[in-house]
Amino acid sequence: MGDADLYDADLQQIAARGMRADDVHRQLRQLRAGCSYRHLERACGRGDGIRVLAPSEIERLQDHYQAARAAGRLLKFVPASGAATRMFKSLLRARERNDANREAVAARGDAEAHELLQFMDGFARFAFAEDLRHLMQANGLDAAALAARGCFGEIIDYLLAPHGLDYAALPKGLVRFHRYATGSRTAFEEHLREAAGYLCDDRGVYRLHFTISPQHRERFAALLGELALALEQQLGVRFEVGFSEQKPSTDTVAVGLDNRPFRTDDGRLLFRPGGHGALIENLNDLAADIVCINNIDNVLPDYRQPIVIKWRQALIGLLVAVQREIFAHLSALDQPAAGAAAVGAAARFVQQQLALEVTGSEAEQRAALTAVLDRPLRVCGVVANAGEPGGGPFWVRGPQGRLSVQIVEGAEVDPASPAQQAVFRSASHFNPVDLVCGVRDRRGRSFELSRFVDPEAVFIAHKSEAGRNLKALERPGLWNGAMARWITLLVEVPATTFCPVKTVTDLLRPQHQPE
Repeated sequence: MGDADLYDADLQQIAARGMRADDVHRQLRQLRAGCSYRHLERACGRGDGIRVLAPSEIERLQDHYQAARAAGRLLKFVPASGAATRMFKSLLRARERNDANREAVAARGDAEAHELLQFMDGFARFAFAEDLRHLMQANGLDAAALAARGCFGEIIDYLLAPHGLDYAALPKGLVRFHRYATGSRTAFEEHLREAAGYLCDDRGVYRLHFTISPQHRERFAALLGELALALEQQLGVRFEVGFSEQKPSTDTVAVGLDNRPFRTDDGRLLFRPGGHGALIENLNDLAADIVCINNIDNVLPDYRQPIVIKWRQALIGLLVAVQREIFAHLSALDQPAAGAAAVGAAARFVQQQLALEVTGSEAEQRAALTAVLDRPLRVCGVVANAGEPGGGPFWVRGPQGRLSVQIVEGAEVDPASPAQQAVFRSASHFNPVDLVCGVRDRRGRSFELSRFVDPEAVFIAHKSEAGRNLKALERPGLWNGAMARWITLLVEVPATTFCPVKTVTDLLRPQHQPE
């Protein structure tokens, strides 16, 4: 047995999963020590970490965007493995309680009842309502008549259960989001269509990649097969769609409340999925060039997509423009004859663009500037804070005292510090997960993205397994700790580009309804 309560059989289990024992030892130490919280210096604001692009600048960035698009440098990456369970939380609870009569729900008057009433009143406006009506009709049930009487028990059952649409078990990507005169579309199809508006290269090809759960791969592949030919003919494009799954080697070990390794009934270690931060390895494996990252649940109907596409193009153009400057400075610093002029120009760029000061001798500055600039680059769209749950952009002070721009979630902020909580609440902007990432260096080689993860930026969640409580470790979030050591630029984008679907009733918002 080692210093972290691991036996020889454990080491064999770890190796069989493609993991290293050192990583498991580190995870156990982190679970015992608890979270290390971020130190927020202040929230980012307009002109203080957040750029506001003028119309003339957006126009100028079009040339950079078009060059990258034409050359086929672009790919869209969509994390799509999350189940829709949370989206239907209130409906699931109503189903468990067998409490889905409109009159009884209205009498309760609590927040959950309010959401249920919204679902009931808006039932006919959901994109999945037609599928549900047909399915129930085939089983001798009239969904419209039941809804008119306020009896939603069987409607909810057919929506969520395996004998119905089974939406409680599906990922959001397979849920129908939007209605059209020609039929309704899943979130997956909407992402395919949206991407055609800005990803196509000069050969008419565009590329997307979705991360999915193993149990849903066949469903995604089947839907893609149904859509592919018609979409390509309709849009005049050819798309290349890839799927990948979170690797078992990125799972994390669990401990009991006594901080000793949690063991299953057969004595084996329990490993759990490490959170969406583990997807940094999926992104790394793509060996891509410029990657647009968006959540599966933030996609709008056709008539609202032009504003999204305009700003996506602007973010891509800005990344290409800044990336060219970075590569030029790195090339200058790499020349044997590079002197004070090259160092000074790079230092001014780093100060103006990244708000970083580099000091020391000329040789020390040259080495420091190279280290600062030779990193993956991301441009993050942020929207004015409208109270949506999630993280936002902050100036964060690191262990060495250096400030950097980071996307920070509430779980990363010390709950016992009123001052830190006040800074978090002061955020003027929100992270809608609208990222454009440059993941190759100036020589065209792929960065090894694991080098730029902050492994200490972890979350500890309290879960249960077989009725026993445990503590689970979640890896740094994909756009939080997993990209903590990237070069980060923030750009304000219009709130109209952001309308996530966190609960089923979000689909009733005007942004998700037909024009």
